[in-house]
Amino acid sequence: MIDYTEGAGKEYHIGVGAGEVGKYVILPGDPGRCEKIAKNFDDAHFVASNREFTTYTGTLDGEKVSVTSTGVGGPSASIAMEELIHCGADTFIRVGTCGGMQLDVKGGDLVIATGAIRMEGTSKEYAPIEFPAVADFDVTAALKQAAENLKETYHLGVVECKDAFYGQHEPEKMPVGYELINKWDAWMKLGTLASEMESAALFTVAAARGVRCGSCFLAIANQERAAKGLSNTQVHDTEGAIRTAVEAIRLMIQAEKSARN
Repeated sequence: MIDYTEGAGKEYHIGVGAGEVGKYVILPGDPGRCEKIAKNFDDAHFVASNREFTTYTGTLDGEKVSVTSTGVGGPSASIAMEELIHCGADTFIRVGTCGGMQLDVKGGDLVIATGAIRMEGTSKEYAPIEFPAVADFDVTAALKQAAENLKETYHLGVVECKDAFYGQHEPEKMPVGYELINKWDAWMKLGTLASEMESAALFTVAAARGVRCGSCFLAIANQERAAKGLSNTQVHDTEGAIRTAVEAIRLMIQAEKSARN
């Protein structure tokens, strides 16, 4: 592959070099969340910011950890993961927001993804559509235990990933609305918990590259509850999802230390 940095020793998009990130990386979409997440680390410091990718690195329980934003959607998320792997990362937790789908998924709840519906485009350039986008078991188990430790209300199951935010929220305005509406109905009947935009790509890239990835989301609201006239509180504070991801990394660090002893 061409070195588009012309020997700079940094990854082209994220602006980070080998050794500047830990093996564990939290992946929010919003660059503005990175400093907030890094405050949960010890000795956190700014590493780089380029385009939608902002990175901080620190430690948790003596282990180097990082946070890198990915921007919105699968294409930029896959770039971030690929380049972070080049820099030495191998365990990822996507932290972000989602919209609830099943009626019991309310604003303020957490959703921990066990798998993702590949209704986006990025993953199709990594694997045939028949290949499932599945979260890593150990990362998911750590997220589940973390949510329980922190007494967070959470749901565990499959999420749907799409590329068009407005295709979800205004499908009737789309020329292919017939397809979007019918598929949404299928996802609902299959018990899909929530809709978001990155996990399908990240889970598939992780499988292709032999690394680990899980996801934890804040449900902002639930359009199905709104459509049925049910209460539909909106919550935008992602602190619970962030704390759950940080606690999950601590649990994995502890487990690995125990395994070495």
